Amino acid sequence: MNIGWDRMSQPENDFVIVFCTAPQGEAESLAKTLVEEKLAACVNISPVRSCYIWEGKLNLDEEALLIIKAKKSQFEPLKDRILILHSYAIPEIIALPIVAGHQPYLDWMSQSF
Repeated sequence: MNIGWDRMSQPENDFVIVFCTAPQGEAESLAKTLVEEKLAACVNISPVRSCYIWEGKLNLDEEALLIIKAKKSQFEPLKDRILILHSYAIPEIIALPIVAGHQPYLDWMSQSF
């Protein structure tokens, strides 16, 4: 099975996956806005439990994880929009490059912006 690793030496594409956790009641609105404003091609929303220390206290919270498919070149506007809409003081906004993928899906992503 060829998963495209042989094409890794080709020029890098312009796509990233951005992870952002949010309160469950807020995630759907964030996702819709990012897609409607063409800052994301697609956003998956999945329930997660997050364990972290905030203000010296251990927390274990039910949250939603947004898995945002976006253009690397649009990361700053995407981040800025999340910061405006998000209720957390310091929301998680982490981008990872997409290094390989199913070309028809990547083509669809390109056409979504």
